[in-house]
Amino acid sequence: MTHESRAHGQWPSHASEFPIPRGAPAARQPRCRAKGVAVSEFPLISWTEAGQTHTARWRSESDAPPPKKVMIADGTLSADKAYKLVCEGTALLWRGDYHNARQLLSALARRAGRKPRKPASSPTEAFNFHRQAQAQRARLLGMLLLPFNADYSIPLRRAPDVRQACEEAYGPAGVAFVASLRELQGLVGSHEWRKKGVEIAALGGEHIHPHYGVYSPIRGEYLDLVARAPLPSTTLAFDIGTGTGVLAAVLARRGVERIVGTDQDPRALACARDNLARLGLADKVDVVEADLFPEGRAPLIVCNPPWLPAKPTSPIEYAVYDPDSRMLKGFLNGLVAHLEPGGEGWLILSDLAEHLGLRSRDALLALFDAAGLKVVDRLDIRPRHDKVRDASDPLHQARAAEVTSLWRLAAR
Repeated sequence: MTHESRAHGQWPSHASEFPIPRGAPAARQPRCRAKGVAVSEFPLISWTEAGQTHTARWRSESDAPPPKKVMIADGTLSADKAYKLVCEGTALLWRGDYHNARQLLSALARRAGRKPRKPASSPTEAFNFHRQAQAQRARLLGMLLLPFNADYSIPLRRAPDVRQACEEAYGPAGVAFVASLRELQGLVGSHEWRKKGVEIAALGGEHIHPHYGVYSPIRGEYLDLVARAPLPSTTLAFDIGTGTGVLAAVLARRGVERIVGTDQDPRALACARDNLARLGLADKVDVVEADLFPEGRAPLIVCNPPWLPAKPTSPIEYAVYDPDSRMLKGFLNGLVAHLEPGGEGWLILSDLAEHLGLRSRDALLALFDAAGLKVVDRLDIRPRHDKVRDASDPLHQARAAEVTSLWRLAAR
């Protein structure tokens, strides 16, 4: 899968606070999406309405548990009262006008943003406090709920038609459910970016169209590195964790005759195949399901793992966090066995983790050494995203110092 930034709204969660390019297919946790699964196999949410108990399927892409306490709400509920209720753990199932629900969510977000930050004594502590604050904010804003009919329509006044956005994210319709308004906003935002696409300078301005749950390649600096690094060969390359397929496309446009892109996430596999077909590159790139490496060897193997070695708190965060550097270590430790003699492995990695105190440069070099690798060269580039210039960001100091590198590695 890939994990490329919050700007496109795929994941309305605190995970998206870190605009990091691509992710770990091996670490993605499975979700129950199988066709024909009985409703009872899914989490259920219950509430009382008009003196009767009601139950519906609960849907959450972040695997948030169904709220234990739910009350019916509409436009008569004040924002202050609503904020007090969600802080106390009561979810609000909306029965009023849809646009009023959106206004209430904005009001809740403003109130959630007023909480003062904890002072931090180190970059690592600032990072941990930031994650805690974002998790709390996501939990509170996820307590405003909407009902969905079995065909993905929303039975509220002035509700938009979100059926296509839901089908793209969830698959074919069939069962009524309840989900948060915040999750719906992520679905709709993803649907719009899927239609519009992301212009890729390294592809001569052609577009990549991210699917829901497959993060968008808006951080072009790492693509620039892949576009200008000297190719050790143009016969074959492996793209480990292909995601949207953007790196495979860049390599193909550079003249690599055949590329094998791997991923474990079904959404990423479908997304990569769709993008490569749009670009007319399906005959040059094979997209296969695999945990890291495909079979065989190649003279060039590219990998862009999650950049932060921290523990995810939900399945979607595996796109951002690599617990115990699992994917990084898996790539490095398997590289020599899959490289052709004289071949290179390109590791694309930010040093943000170093500035946050999560991993040292010496520790990274030690991983290279333990895997039997040597550094042939390193290409560096500064990020260009907005967070670099946002002095109000609690992690501004680390972001401002960040450098993205393409490490050219070879067997010793």
